[in-house]
Amino acid sequence: MKKAIIVTGSVGSGKTIIAKELAKKINYKFIDLNGLIKQNKLQGKYIKKLDTYEVDINKLNKFLDKLIKESKENLIIDSHMSHYLRPETVGLCVVCKCELKELKRRLEARGYSKEKIRINLDAEIFDVCLVEATERKHHILIVDTTKESADKIVNRIIKKIKA
Repeated sequence: MKKAIIVTGSVGSGKTIIAKELAKKINYKFIDLNGLIKQNKLQGKYIKKLDTYEVDINKLNKFLDKLIKESKENLIIDSHMSHYLRPETVGLCVVCKCELKELKRRLEARGYSKEKIRINLDAEIFDVCLVEATERKHHILIVDTTKESADKIVNRIIKKIKA
């Protein structure tokens, strides 16, 4: 089975910018996991308080296993949930981190409610994505997106891939 590169991290941490730039530079197909979830009706019930949907991780993994296996291209999968993929299907898990002050600024710029901002800041404070990726035994590379350009970060990731 082919292995994908996943890019995870708290909402607003810079995952999509890093994932798109990396996909472009190494000629992998960019996959927006959140879009795939909506497109393929993999979401569960709506959680109004969080303005989001529940996702059945087992159902998601089955769908992604098939997608990765059947893809003729190498994939970069972008989502704050991508670390839920089975490590057997993942070559590298890039975890994006961001300083809290900058992360708060980014989330406010998106127009998120105070509660949604608080939840996402808490996720960053407690390293939720990193801890869960570690628990799943992914091969992890942590990148800080606070100040460094996406180009420099992606070049570092590429060096790690080639090493």
